[in-house]
Amino acid sequence: MNEIFSAQRSVLIAGVTIDGSTVDIAIDETGLIASIGEDARKTIDADIVIDGSDRLAMPGMVNTHTHAAMTLLRGYGDDMLLQDWLSQKIWPLEAHLTGDDVYRGTKLACLEMIRSGTVAFNDMYFFMDRAAAAVDEMGMRATFAYGFIDLGMEEKREAEIKATEALTTHIKSLNNPRIQAAVGPHSIYTVSQEGLSWCGEYAKEQDIGIHVHLSETEKEVIDCVAQFGKRPAVLLDECGCLTPRTVAAHCCWLDEAECRLLGERGVSASHNPASNMKLAVNRAMPYHWLKQYGANIALGTDGCASNNNLDMLEEMKFAALLQKFAWNSPTLLPAGEAVSMATAAGARALGTGPGTLTVGAPADIVLLDARAACNTPLFHADSNAVYACNGGAVMTVLCGGRILMHEREVPGEEEIVSEAAAAARSLVDRAEQAS
Repeated sequence: MNEIFSAQRSVLIAGVTIDGSTVDIAIDETGLIASIGEDARKTIDADIVIDGSDRLAMPGMVNTHTHAAMTLLRGYGDDMLLQDWLSQKIWPLEAHLTGDDVYRGTKLACLEMIRSGTVAFNDMYFFMDRAAAAVDEMGMRATFAYGFIDLGMEEKREAEIKATEALTTHIKSLNNPRIQAAVGPHSIYTVSQEGLSWCGEYAKEQDIGIHVHLSETEKEVIDCVAQFGKRPAVLLDECGCLTPRTVAAHCCWLDEAECRLLGERGVSASHNPASNMKLAVNRAMPYHWLKQYGANIALGTDGCASNNNLDMLEEMKFAALLQKFAWNSPTLLPAGEAVSMATAAGARALGTGPGTLTVGAPADIVLLDARAACNTPLFHADSNAVYACNGGAVMTVLCGGRILMHEREVPGEEEIVSEAAAAARSLVDRAEQAS
């Protein structure tokens, strides 16, 4: 393997552009940014030197809501009504998933995310011990939650509790600072109040995150009010699931009072514009209210069955355009805020550091091609990143100082792709034979 991809070493990114200035970025052996400036190269005797000329540096992006192994379901069922899509396509296929499928699908997801500048992600799915193994090998950061669904049945709830406890124990036993556990109550309509309360209490006891789908559709809100006499965010709060460790995905149908509640509780809201538009949920996340009340607003792609990619540069554009269009305001969610959502806000949501290019921060760094057509001319780097470029402009990616991709090369890419393709084909064959 190329020496540049070897284990943790000191790195110098020489002559790279940040905010219009040409600087060096020195990274020490612990994976932290040691210095940034014109003479940063003097602060370390770097083992590896990366030529940063014609490169723009930005913080590594953080995908705060996805189901990584669903890369295997990419394109399997599109252009369908949500419930038909789930009941006819997704659930029947997922019934035949194996741990090996999840491992190969997650490795493919990691490859795709690395190639488009993402260094960390927040995952909810099944066989998460195998997903963790994939992330460990790929060198990324991830937070894993077992998808907790009890459907109001006590016996199923006990099984979900055991599965959640087992995953948490396993993740903690890895003692890998890049890999964290979270609790994953799927939603208020698939988890009982007893299940939600257990999740809230267990997350508090273990000091781990909570990952939940919230108010993705209008039906979820209508049904919740009819059954419980309150809206979904209020129900989650009463069950102890709205905390500063909570990432709530979608949040499309929140009202203003719920946005205030999320802000008061310090919740991170994950905006998933591509998935929400594709599945026609008919309302955009109320970004303006969430921002007004101080919620931490981050960005996510959702899974590849409903997006259909994991490109956070593309997702930033969707987020900015959807907000402007849906709320009839061309000044809403400007480019700089979109970049912060994808970087600093995501890092804050998952606790992976400040998500900024600052001394002492983890060296989670993405280098974009300044000479790419999408970056020409270069009046405003943030505007180009959000409105003009996609993941193809990403050249080099570092996570905690470790080089995951350099000049578009990721070790083992061909094998990862071929094995994932074979796993997807086998999964579909098994499902079709069983039907």
